[in-house]
Amino acid sequence: MKIKALGYVCIESTNPADWTPFMSQVVGFMPAPAQDNKENLYFKMDEYSWRVQVFKGDKNRFAVAGWECATKADFHEAVAELTAAGVAVEALSTQQCDEKLIREGVRFKDPGGNDLEIFYNMKLDYARVNSPANVKEFETGYHGDMGLGHFVIPTAQFTECHDFYVNTLGFGETDYMEFQFAPELPKQGLHFLHVNNPRHHSLAIFHDPNPAEANCVHLMFEVKDIDEVGYFIDRCKQNDIKVVSSLGRHTNDLMMSVYVASPAGFAIEFGTDGVQLEWDGYTPTESSEPSLWGHDWQH
Repeated sequence: MKIKALGYVCIESTNPADWTPFMSQVVGFMPAPAQDNKENLYFKMDEYSWRVQVFKGDKNRFAVAGWECATKADFHEAVAELTAAGVAVEALSTQQCDEKLIREGVRFKDPGGNDLEIFYNMKLDYARVNSPANVKEFETGYHGDMGLGHFVIPTAQFTECHDFYVNTLGFGETDYMEFQFAPELPKQGLHFLHVNNPRHHSLAIFHDPNPAEANCVHLMFEVKDIDEVGYFIDRCKQNDIKVVSSLGRHTNDLMMSVYVASPAGFAIEFGTDGVQLEWDGYTPTESSEPSLWGHDWQH
């Protein structure tokens, strides 16, 4: 199966209005001009018509990950492989595809019960991103081909999810780590997985026996230079956004980043300088430390 990138994410919120100042004035995304939908909020960061949707619901959580196929042929091949593997696949309706500005899409679940979609051909509106926070540019590759960033799912079905993403969806292994939030807490496994673009990982799977309702450990957005990260930290202070982890640089992907709390309860990682890799001949690694320096987790 050929998955190109993390194309979009959908977030459920009991009060979507909380996300407008956070996404626009703090993170720096632009409200998507192509979307005229009073029920949902849409935010863009690059040439794609939108990257983050926030919809009203009964919970505050990461709801859907939209994985992009590069071509119609790749998409239909992926659907056929899912069906052959016994995965229950539901086609998105014409109305749903029109709303998301995609050509075709399907929805299904991973073994942990997380909702996933695969799609192809989201419209590129090429609208200039006028960031309300004056972010110059987000790192999404050429015409967005590296996707919006990455996210980390917590799951009790750690082995089953790893097997599903690697052996059914065709994700590649980049790194494995046993992560410890604090000395008194047990170590927990963390698989870093890549798709068909140079990002070190577009998904990580975190072993959590009791996942929180937020359904996500963190969602990462990347910018082009360290000054943008500094400005982001200043904006968080100005808007009383809680810092979850201080500035630091990771060992495996070399991302220099900070983590802050989102309105849904999961963290937002905002970083720069993430490594970009060629996958031909790549050998997966195992890391013993999460960061070269910094990333002091707040408890």
